[in-house]
Amino acid sequence: MAEVLNSDGRSWATDKLILAYLAGTGALVAVYWNRLPEAPELLALHLGAAIAIVLSSTRGGRAVWYFRHWYPLPLVASCYKEMAILIPAVRGAATDQWLADLDFSIWHANPTVWLERVQTPALTDFLQLVYTLFVPAVLLVPWLLWWKRRLADFRYCVFLISLGFLASYIGYILVPARGPRFLLDHLQHSPLQGGWVVHVMRTTLDRLESAHYDCFPSGHGELTVIAWWSSRQISKRLSRVYLAYALCIIFATVYLRYHYTVDLVAGALLAAVLIVAGPMMYRKLSGREDSIGACGRNGR
Repeated sequence: MAEVLNSDGRSWATDKLILAYLAGTGALVAVYWNRLPEAPELLALHLGAAIAIVLSSTRGGRAVWYFRHWYPLPLVASCYKEMAILIPAVRGAATDQWLADLDFSIWHANPTVWLERVQTPALTDFLQLVYTLFVPAVLLVPWLLWWKRRLADFRYCVFLISLGFLASYIGYILVPARGPRFLLDHLQHSPLQGGWVVHVMRTTLDRLESAHYDCFPSGHGELTVIAWWSSRQISKRLSRVYLAYALCIIFATVYLRYHYTVDLVAGALLAAVLIVAGPMMYRKLSGREDSIGACGRNGR
């Protein structure tokens, strides 16, 4: 109860991570101000979020305690939306052709086109459902840790997931790409066939994601690998489920024409780097050697 009612005035590792990201993207908004009609709104949102994070570290009470634990997940997810505004202003040209050429040099074919030979409505329905459940699947792991009252593990898991989201956004800025569903559409011999539920899910996702340059690295691949790694500390059975889910979603991203295979390799490698480096980063930012839970120490 004392932890709920009191505050030590200290920023947590996740606070510092998000504040650094907000400062970096805020600086991009300032530099490219003339190219961004939404610049005043973006900067105001960055500033408001930063103020809320700083103030929460100096306040006590139950509501603030809940806020400090849970705000990072919706905040870093919402940061995805500004990429559609920032990237065209900051980078302009897409790198899709380069990524498609890399894929072709590896496979001697375009994977999304080649996979037409295994396409069936049932498989499309299943894989579209797997792809659509990405965010709930990732957030389920920290929720289970919270439900079990393993707060140290929960805080580290939130840090690692936040780090994964934000690192993928930086990748989108460095290597902007929209995906084979746009670049290679003229090479596909037939559209993906599925039921009406798939049509609704794809239409909704297209409205949310079609304006984004969000291919490299694959955030779906990266975050599901991180979720699988984090699930190992909850139970072996759950980790096996997450491993199967990770493999399915990796295949789904190519089958459904959202990603090039090199995106997936980059996402998996980025996840591995963050899993290895995450504990050290967390300790450095926390400033306390005992601040990391079992998830960061050994994944068990």
